Amino acid sequence: MKLSEQDAELFLELMWALQYFVNQRLHILADVDSLENYASRSAEEKHKVRMALYGDKTLIDAFVQENPQSFSKDSLAIVSNWKNYIKGDFHVERFLKRYAVLIKSDNVYAVLGLYQGFEELIHRSHLPLYIQTVLLPFKGTIVYDGLFQTYNVTFGGGIRQRLKETYLRAKQNQCIIESLEPVQPGRQRTQPTKPMKNWKPELNKLADRANKLRATSKEPAIYSPAFRLVKASIEFAQLAVLDSTDVDNMYKVLKKVEQALRKSSRVFNRQDY
Repeated sequence: MKLSEQDAELFLELMWALQYFVNQRLHILADVDSLENYASRSAEEKHKVRMALYGDKTLIDAFVQENPQSFSKDSLAIVSNWKNYIKGDFHVERFLKRYAVLIKSDNVYAVLGLYQGFEELIHRSHLPLYIQTVLLPFKGTIVYDGLFQTYNVTFGGGIRQRLKETYLRAKQNQCIIESLEPVQPGRQRTQPTKPMKNWKPELNKLADRANKLRATSKEPAIYSPAFRLVKASIEFAQLAVLDSTDVDNMYKVLKKVEQALRKSSRVFNRQDY
């Protein structure tokens, strides 16, 4: 959940150079006469320059145009993309193997750490954690800019569940944002897709066998609603495989599943054991 050491070093080299440029332009910190001197300053001092930087995107354009540190075109392209930053308050919702999940409103971001992953800075028992930070694009990924402020806020079950559902919805619909870099004209980001198995033949076989299920009056009362539940569930699965975008029909069949489940529950609860 973090950059390679080489990429982390590159990120900070570019960030300190950019902030040093901003300080020289706006004269925020006195007695800063070199990039090395600026890099050694405290986080509190740098915070003032950081806020000035994010308050005026034209400073990034000016840095790229002047290129005072003679960076390569690739490095300047990285800095130029930082104009697409996202600044504000985020919920750190969970840690995954590849990235930390940060949520802002209904947007879910996949975020990497720099030298340390979020899981090294935040204990899992503190999740979800409310923080203020800045997200930046970096070489096709999203990182935070090295600083974040935590809020001393605890969340109840309702908010925790809402955040969880926001993440699961984004995951299910493949809407987790993994890059802030603009899409080039004529090029679209595509999600790698695996070939899907054709489940239709197997579901058809199950449907044929399920249609033979018939409960008689001599059998336990639970048989009838249980068989109905099996048939409705297979019908729902068949429709999902045939056309998962047919929301109206899927919803109608799902109602049949729910009705069969409720009927099964009522019959089961009446049974004396």
